[in-house]
Amino acid sequence: MKTLFCLLIIIFPSFSYPQSDLDKTLKAGELLLGGLSILKVAKTDPKKDSRTIESVCVKNKLAEKITFRLEGKDSQDNDIKKEMVVQNDGKECVFNLPKGIYTYEVVLASKDIYKRGEYKFEDDVIITIKKE
Repeated sequence: MKTLFCLLIIIFPSFSYPQSDLDKTLKAGELLLGGLSILKVAKTDPKKDSRTIESVCVKNKLAEKITFRLEGKDSQDNDIKKEMVVQNDGKECVFNLPKGIYTYEVVLASKDIYKRGEYKFEDDVIITIKKE
């Protein structure tokens, strides 16, 4: 509260003026703060209703490069297949991936499957592949 009061004094130096100016200044401050909260709400809502994920990233902490494969279906039942080659100590990303359940495979450079499973992608995520 103290910080807000100090901020208002800096922005609106008319606090040293008579009561009518003080009322005008307070109303202006209310409008300013109300406007900021509206912008914040409008900015966060589109992400909730989105059917895609902005990014899915894979970090490789193994001693060799890997191939990370994703397979799934979107809401119209179209097949989605993505493949990333991630170098040792590297990071690769896939952008605008439809939300859903995907099967994944981590394939080593020797073509051996290191890990396989399913994952439900609902939000941006960073997957780290490391030796267990």
